[in-house]
Amino acid sequence: MIAIAGGYKYYTDKTAVEEAKTYDTSPVMRMTLQKTVSATGTVQPRDSVEVSSKITARIKEVLVKENDTVTAGQTIAILDGKDFEAKRDQAKFKLTNAEQKLNRIERLYKIGAKSKEELEDAEYEYDTAKSLLEEAESDVAETVITAPMDGVVVGEPKTAGSMATQGSDNPTVIMRIADLSEKLIKAKIDETDIGSVRVGQNATFTVDAHTNKEFGAYVEKISQTDTANSWDIDNSSSSSSSSSNSVIYYYVTLTAPDPENLLLPAMTARLEIIVGVVDNALCVPIAALKTDNEGSYVEKITKSNDPKKSDDAEKIYVKVGLYGEEYVEVVAKNNNLNENDLVSVSYEAEEKKSSNNNRRMGGPPM
Repeated sequence: MIAIAGGYKYYTDKTAVEEAKTYDTSPVMRMTLQKTVSATGTVQPRDSVEVSSKITARIKEVLVKENDTVTAGQTIAILDGKDFEAKRDQAKFKLTNAEQKLNRIERLYKIGAKSKEELEDAEYEYDTAKSLLEEAESDVAETVITAPMDGVVVGEPKTAGSMATQGSDNPTVIMRIADLSEKLIKAKIDETDIGSVRVGQNATFTVDAHTNKEFGAYVEKISQTDTANSWDIDNSSSSSSSSSNSVIYYYVTLTAPDPENLLLPAMTARLEIIVGVVDNALCVPIAALKTDNEGSYVEKITKSNDPKKSDDAEKIYVKVGLYGEEYVEVVAKNNNLNENDLVSVSYEAEEKKSSNNNRRMGGPPM
């Protein structure tokens, strides 16, 4: 009988250890919880302009070079104006003749020596000559290229001797001027995140050129249409099938102060836009949050000091607040969840290697 009792005690103790449930836990913490939206964008100057010519002529002289600072109205290039000056002189001669003719006919018309029709023809010739002179003088004035804004010459300007071609579609760009006193970042935000982004929200970003420095920015503008204007079915170049399978993005423009002038146009900015902040939030790891028919809950764990006994797990139903990257804000509905309490993030499932029905009771090994 003693052997049987000892064997049974060994069996029940061993089975209890095997069936004891243990949990991986994490403490409940108070922290400043921050939710961010990640994106990449391109650094751009606040304002920039491509300087081109309104006339077609050879560049005679370029008065600035790359990285020079210029002011609005400053002469930055001169075109060869000989042909335009000749046309201006011809236009002046024609206007002088037309004016003399008009004056003569007006005198004769007053004494009845010329008809009304002849007077109108002379007036027309005078007006035409005047218009031609104004046009010729305008062309001569266009041979002097001035800066349209304050800024910095970015990139190498065209060299003297190059041909500057006018045109509305593809004019020759003589140089580019940009206002680098303030930078913008134009970022693409996924449609799943755009609803969280608001004008005025702060952001941080890094660039590859300065990996150890974090820059600040804030949201200035949110585009009201997606990057591909895919909603405009009539003007959309993509098919409806390809549009339905593609990811929708929206442009968000951020202001990025750069007093040290470290950011250069076209740099890639890796952004974290702060879309939510809660100070002193009661937080648990996202992995601790569970749901059932009654709502969201966490399992509050009281560790057992007896290896033969399971940890004590209590369901605590919570109201969920802000989600961060790894933690989520919670408020216990019955206020029985506090800082430093342990909650389950995973557990080791029960493993029943034996049961009263299928294992024969025996004594301990000899």
